Amino acid sequence: MFMKGAIGMLQQKFSIITVCYNSEKTIERTIKSVLNQTIDDYEYIIVDGGSTDNTISLIDNYRMIFGKKLRVISEPDDGIYDAMNKGIRMSSGELVGIVNSDDYLEPDALKKISNVYDGYDYEIIYGMLRTISNGKEIQVYIKNHENIDADMIAHPSCFVTKKIYDSFGLYNLKYKYSADYEFMLRMIRNDKVKFVKLYEIISNFNLDGSSASVEAYMETMKLRHEYGFIDDKLYNRIMIKSKIKLFLQKQIMKE
Repeated sequence: MFMKGAIGMLQQKFSIITVCYNSEKTIERTIKSVLNQTIDDYEYIIVDGGSTDNTISLIDNYRMIFGKKLRVISEPDDGIYDAMNKGIRMSSGELVGIVNSDDYLEPDALKKISNVYDGYDYEIIYGMLRTISNGKEIQVYIKNHENIDADMIAHPSCFVTKKIYDSFGLYNLKYKYSADYEFMLRMIRNDKVKFVKLYEIISNFNLDGSSASVEAYMETMKLRHEYGFIDDKLYNRIMIKSKIKLFLQKQIMKE
């Protein structure tokens, strides 16, 4: 356990990671949400997948403002979780948070997380998430980690100690859509990891991302089947229905 010293309180340091690809329409809002945090004890890492639009130009506009706090890499990757893993490997903060390029943090997100972090080596702090569609609030919610076998906690609201990643591994690239869920399932089964829930809005999530696709749903169900949360009969029924829905969607797209 990392303990607070007798001389003073533990100084928190955050690593915030944004992964992006051709995100010129949304990334500036994401960047500003980091820049406008009420505390500045953080580093900001942007992992770009080799964008061909104006994403990098927009990022460049903020290099002088962030100064040494900002680090950027731009190169092809093997999907969103590969990009996240790159950012995590680069990070040096005690707590790592991931905000994707079409999402954004609340201005006091880091302050709220800092207030409940007690310095324990293996800690996952998660809060409430606001979902947005077409610029309008849809809902605000929190999902309890104690029910993670049925549903994933809100990953965009999570901050994970770097020592968890260092000790227990990163996101499994076997999963294209659900590696964050698989990671949390591994952590919930680890007696050394402590989950801390926070009843405060931490992040804002755009509902128009790939995580809402049929493929993502199918992968999540496959993962729940592998972990024994659903039996063979239910899993096969879900897969048949999902494949039919996916087939119909592709036929409509061809028309």
